[in-house]
Amino acid sequence: MCGRVEPICVQATATGPDVCVSCYKLPEGVCGSCGRTRPCTGVAAGRPRCLRCVPRATVPCAHCGANRPPTVRWAEGPVCDPCYGAALRRRGRCSDCGVERRLVSPPGPDAIRCCDCSGLPPMHTCVECGREDKLYERGRCERCALVRRTAHVLSGPDGMVPAGLVGVRDTIAASPTPRKALNWLRQGAGAPILTEMARGTMAVSHEALDAHGRPRAANHVRQMLVAHGVLPPRDERLVALERMNAQTVAAMGRADDRKTVAAFATWRVLRRVRRRADHHTNERTAINHARNQVIGATRFLDWLADHGLTLATCTQGDLDLWLATGGRSRYDAHHFVDWTSQRKLSPKLSVPSLRSGPGDCLDAEQRWTIIATLLRAPGIETADRVAGSFVLLYAQTLSRIAVMTVDAVTITGSDVSVRFGTQAVLVAAPLATHITDLINTGRAHHVGIGSTPSRWLFPGHLPGQPITALRLGQRLSAFGIDGRAARRAAQAQLAAEVPAVVLAEMLGIAVGTAVDWVHAAGGDWATYASITAADADLS
Repeated sequence: MCGRVEPICVQATATGPDVCVSCYKLPEGVCGSCGRTRPCTGVAAGRPRCLRCVPRATVPCAHCGANRPPTVRWAEGPVCDPCYGAALRRRGRCSDCGVERRLVSPPGPDAIRCCDCSGLPPMHTCVECGREDKLYERGRCERCALVRRTAHVLSGPDGMVPAGLVGVRDTIAASPTPRKALNWLRQGAGAPILTEMARGTMAVSHEALDAHGRPRAANHVRQMLVAHGVLPPRDERLVALERMNAQTVAAMGRADDRKTVAAFATWRVLRRVRRRADHHTNERTAINHARNQVIGATRFLDWLADHGLTLATCTQGDLDLWLATGGRSRYDAHHFVDWTSQRKLSPKLSVPSLRSGPGDCLDAEQRWTIIATLLRAPGIETADRVAGSFVLLYAQTLSRIAVMTVDAVTITGSDVSVRFGTQAVLVAAPLATHITDLINTGRAHHVGIGSTPSRWLFPGHLPGQPITALRLGQRLSAFGIDGRAARRAAQAQLAAEVPAVVLAEMLGIAVGTAVDWVHAAGGDWATYASITAADADLS
């Protein structure tokens, strides 16, 4: 079938040619053990068994000595699957010819010569690029197989990739992890969506993706298309807030209350969220608090209806009773109460401020122990080292760290500085080294399928999007870092050592917030005055 010289698996018949071991495919059948439809042995005999269910004998591996099922039997003996894959990818400079090749002799990890210098026939060579590597489909290496599979998935009715999807095709084909991309094309829920769009059976639009039955896969495809300019960008969190608010309003049974909450959600909640999103384009749109405002309004109206009351007949005593007989979440209705009072929909009502306590603070000794672990312990991902250090050393919130870009880092020779606020902060080693590594190589581990080169310092799984604060907090919790408690500990130390004005400029916080930190740490403005006077004397 392929025309190459290979061991024959099925001899030619009157209706077909010889089939080599590379081209032979097992017939599909319903496995008698697991019940799944898969390529099976014994189909003709009526006893189908898939390869996962067929019992396999174990023998000592000729390379590692472990007692495992053999994947191949070479001249040196049976070879297990891990050693087989390692042998096919074992590359280096041949000791005889000096060429960078696959090393095969002597067998095992100590190989130093290529097949030509060892007098062995070439094996497992890609039919397209000629690279000696582990082969996947029809004699192709993983990279060539990915290129072929991507073109097939994104081909239109005419067999060509639509012009708008060429960038998506090229990005997937250039994935730094070809095996992961191949699995995504074969099993991922997003690949069929791209196929439908390429073949014209699904519209290339936000609306079509919104209506898809697999929302997570559709959202991943959406971000791929936005990153390549196929779809216009939009604020997905704002869209999600609009959708959830509409569902909440539609679920209310009383027409008058439904109309009131709809107006509040549109003209108070969404208006403020949109205004903030327009002025803070580099940040994620915060919707949790806005969402709670609408939910609080519906719960308050439900309580009034259950007690035979309306907004017009509600008194301050009724409001206080509602607040006193529930949890802290009832105070989320204070925006709604203020809004109805301003518009004369209710009497003049007021929800008292709900102050929170100072919160937990990470122990100082534990904080420095975690910092030492992040900076020096082996086996920690660079992104976790840097993000955790930004929290523990510079009192940054997870939400701000998540949306930092590479533009915030300046590398000049051996000096590395990071800009959290208006002024850059010079970072000392070893954190400076970790930041440099993160920019140069570390971010590639977090790039998803179809992602373009990212400006985010901490890229997320979705193409063109940064990591979420929630996911970042989950990663750091593995090292005992609670974002809020760790930040408070860093605040306490910085406020005790740095004047408020300098602290505000350095960390990008309001001067009033910095003053509160300094006061809480026992400092005052005299510290700044003394430093200023000392600088004047030196000049």
